[in-house]
Amino acid sequence: MKFLSLLTLMIGTTNAADLKPAISGIWMMGQSLCDGSESLPIVTTNDTGWGNYAFQRGVRTWLANDHASTPEMRPADQFALVPLKATVYGGLGETVANGMADHLSAALPAEKKQASRFLVACAGQGGRQIQELSSADLSTDQRTPESRRNGGGYYKTSLDDARRAVEQAKALGAKFEVKALYWMQGEGNGGPTGGIVPARWDAEIPRKRGLAWYRDQLIGYRKQWSADLCTITGQRGELPMFTYQTLGPSGDAQLMAADTDAAIYLVGPHYAVPSAINSVYPPGRHGDPIHLSADGERWWGEQVGKVMHRVLHQKEDWQPLRPRSAKLDATWDGVVIEFSVPRPPMVIDTSFLARQEIATNGGFTSLAGFQVRGGDGGALALTAVEVIAPSQLHIRFAKALPAGEKCRVNYGHPFAAALGTITAIRKIADGNEEMALTRSFTEVLKPLTNEGAFLVTNTSGTNTRVPIRSVREENGVTVLRYEPRELRNGTPFAIGQPVVAQRSFSYGNVRDSDPERSIYTFGDASYGTRAGQAYPLWNWCVLFSDLNVEAP
Repeated sequence: MKFLSLLTLMIGTTNAADLKPAISGIWMMGQSLCDGSESLPIVTTNDTGWGNYAFQRGVRTWLANDHASTPEMRPADQFALVPLKATVYGGLGETVANGMADHLSAALPAEKKQASRFLVACAGQGGRQIQELSSADLSTDQRTPESRRNGGGYYKTSLDDARRAVEQAKALGAKFEVKALYWMQGEGNGGPTGGIVPARWDAEIPRKRGLAWYRDQLIGYRKQWSADLCTITGQRGELPMFTYQTLGPSGDAQLMAADTDAAIYLVGPHYAVPSAINSVYPPGRHGDPIHLSADGERWWGEQVGKVMHRVLHQKEDWQPLRPRSAKLDATWDGVVIEFSVPRPPMVIDTSFLARQEIATNGGFTSLAGFQVRGGDGGALALTAVEVIAPSQLHIRFAKALPAGEKCRVNYGHPFAAALGTITAIRKIADGNEEMALTRSFTEVLKPLTNEGAFLVTNTSGTNTRVPIRSVREENGVTVLRYEPRELRNGTPFAIGQPVVAQRSFSYGNVRDSDPERSIYTFGDASYGTRAGQAYPLWNWCVLFSDLNVEAP
């Protein structure tokens, strides 16, 4: 079992009988979702009372133009331990830190809560590639565009943070150890055709070889990071790394790394949490769809903390919700997929997340996140996706495959419902615009409006897209309001164009029934309808491509 392999590696790292006060580090590294890019306004504004720490400098310990490449020169007084909470630094806001560390604290038995505190530190920066964040520090290479150099020093900063933590703990009469590593990077290495770009000046590596390259890079990174940190703290063994599944090809490679390295755990995909298109920060600017809102960061942090607790404290052999095998029906008119499900049963949820679909004649080319492609690569028409057992679902085809034909299954697409055509476009007094549709789509859009802003994309003519921030009904017709400045490339919509609703992330509707309770609730009431509700800690199915389907 995976956990037993890791346990063997970790023997001697921590003495459970040692009651000396302990400060446990969670060391983070990554790009924009790690540093809280555009995750504003923050929702964790005060000391939460869980007793966890950040450095006085903040959770983000690497700062451009502030000893970026010389972290050892940072003033000592910036490393006093202070209560962990979110802080604003320019366009950077909430991170996963409070959700992650505070959920871990809440999950501990009462006697351990008093003796253990978590210290969270992040030394990454948005937009970075894996070898820029590593000891190779490629961001300082002269071939890097000057605008992307920024001093380097991310990896060095992370190590120096550990030295500072050891000193702080010693001064407090406590013991410091790094408990877990958290990795939140991958988009920066995604290539335009589905492969991997290893460096800014290198050609894209085709998908199969590229995924193997990133897998090996991530495993190597964990091993070196673990060894270097343990040398500083005096720990023995290997440190576990937890990661999310990023969008794009690196997400598949992360899952491959977790399958190869017993000390890497993929928590799952983050597509259920709200995007930074809901964020607002001066001067009235909204975030990019690829980033997370402040609630999205804290919510996802709780997911990570939940999985860390199950692995580190409950010794669970964690696997995300993922497919294990797929087989065609005896009649060749559908496929049954068997999944690993953390907390069965599986659910096809079209209430919390809008039903993912792309309609076609006689069915759907994508449904609940699933697409099935035949031997010629074309999408098969689907009629239904149904849960038939706690860990099985059945995808039904509109037409049976010819006997002997092969097919493959993909999961994850951003399109929700088709919204017909645009019947009118008009400017309104505040400078924004509205588009009128052909009929009422209120019920169809309800899961999207509950979540917050969503995107509308045209499917004919010059491609454009815009976030929708207001939906209303007028004489039985849905009217969507948007800001013209947010039109993609400034391209306007046109009357008569067919449009579809779209979430910010590729997603699907498959989740488990995990009953874990969050400690936080949605805190930003400026969008959606969920303010005050608990974050649901269900596990959603990982995104995947080209799952091979066996013959009957």
